[in-house]
Amino acid sequence: MLKPPFALATLLIATSPVAALADTLVTNANGIQVDTNGKLQHFTGLLIGDDGKVERLLQKGDGAPKAQKRIDAGGRTLLPGLIDAHGHVLGLGLGAIQLDITGSKSLAEMQQRLRNYATANPGTGWILGRGWNQELWADKRFPTTVDLDAVVATRPVWLERVDGHAAVGNSAALKAAGVTAATQAPSGGRIENGLFVDTARGLVEGKIPPASVADRDRALKEAQRILLSSGLTAVADMGTSLDDWKAMRRLGDAGALNFRILSYAAGPEAWPVITGGKPTPWLYGGRLRMAGIKLYADGALGSRGAWLKAPYADKPDTNGLRFLTDAELDRQAGDAAAHGFQIAVHAIGDAANAQVIGAYERLTKRYGAARRWRIEHAQIIDPKDIRRLKPAGIIASMQPTHQTSDRTMAEARLGPSRLAGAYAWATIAKSGARLAFGSDFPVESPNPFPGLSAAISRQGLDGMPPGGWRPEERVSFEAALAGFTRGAAYAGFAEDRIGSLDPGRYADFILVDRDVSKVSPSDLGRTKVLETWVAGKQAWTSADAKPAR
Repeated sequence: MLKPPFALATLLIATSPVAALADTLVTNANGIQVDTNGKLQHFTGLLIGDDGKVERLLQKGDGAPKAQKRIDAGGRTLLPGLIDAHGHVLGLGLGAIQLDITGSKSLAEMQQRLRNYATANPGTGWILGRGWNQELWADKRFPTTVDLDAVVATRPVWLERVDGHAAVGNSAALKAAGVTAATQAPSGGRIENGLFVDTARGLVEGKIPPASVADRDRALKEAQRILLSSGLTAVADMGTSLDDWKAMRRLGDAGALNFRILSYAAGPEAWPVITGGKPTPWLYGGRLRMAGIKLYADGALGSRGAWLKAPYADKPDTNGLRFLTDAELDRQAGDAAAHGFQIAVHAIGDAANAQVIGAYERLTKRYGAARRWRIEHAQIIDPKDIRRLKPAGIIASMQPTHQTSDRTMAEARLGPSRLAGAYAWATIAKSGARLAFGSDFPVESPNPFPGLSAAISRQGLDGMPPGGWRPEERVSFEAALAGFTRGAAYAGFAEDRIGSLDPGRYADFILVDRDVSKVSPSDLGRTKVLETWVAGKQAWTSADAKPAR
């Protein structure tokens, strides 16, 4: 059961017998949203109908409409609920209940976290963890089987890189999976010293016992708590498996799904099984819908799996990994599009982006430019290919904090002469193509405020680098906020219900501790969420926050 609203001493509940369905008036708010013209719109309150949707925005001087419930926001800043256009909901939740090695500053620190976890969780079952990033280590060396065996030798250990595109296993894990020195990597993958990159991960992951129903349900609830506490009222789940979908349905059936999930099925095999061959309607009062499919064109830049047009500057013997031929991509995307699904394709390298743009151009000739084809990440695009996005109706779904995390690594991987199309938010926006912003959690934190900060500054919260990295690619505060609201909603065909507090949209909103339109980028990134409301009902309050670990 949700707790009473946080610090709303002036809450007045009418004595009408239909009070549970009564409308709500929010007053004394510093309301901020981006209007349909991309300008900041200010308001002081909103009237919410008993259907959980906004009836009216109020301006200073407006009379107070009658309402069954009256809430004084206390002058705090009120924003539309933020939307993450690209995340992994169960990945976030499972990571929260497994070994967390995010932010390890060295191999030794990762090993110590593994040692501590194994000691605290004795047994013979698999130890699963995620979050290592060799780019944070002084020698930038990838971990190996030998490194893990030195800590845990008798039970299987499988640790994923922060981006999910590489993982390392100990000898017990490789033995359990039947992997030997003679095992060859499949197409689109690579194996070296116990490190499995991209499609090669399946050689081991296919033998890992799946999470139990109980663990998956617990993980989803934990992910929901984390997302609501971050000010996110909706997310696009990029790569929903059948087991993920079942967990979402169980939470919805229990009446406990308190945020919105725009689901994209995990590849060409998933959507026929999950949906029966066509997109689902909105379920649970607009809380869940599967309307798209997620495909992969390449891997990640950090593990040198991103597919580049020219060899890596720091490893000239490889261009990365190409996952699909043009014919395979056309077939997989075309089949799903023919069944009415929206297509979202992961593409990071410039060769992968060029391939995906070509596939979408061919689909646009068949279906027109209104199908909102999505490129997920669009991190490195040849500048001459950026102009192809708008004519094909392509949305660039990008993650601002990837730039602040990746900048030095991107410089090493690409070299200075190939950075013109790297994390090119402003250039893409100026081309007329649509932007949607997210985080790619759990690769990055789901907290959207560092993402807003990065988008307008091209700096991390540490203020580095001075002046911003390639600052010409900064966007305005209005554009950044739109990317996490209207833009993210548009990218999921959901702008008719979320992404703004316009009349007729759901009253999904948050109260935060500062006026985000008037603070420095650094202060913006440190914004704290006080309350999160979904459909006019409080879904989270800072009083619910767990103590810091």
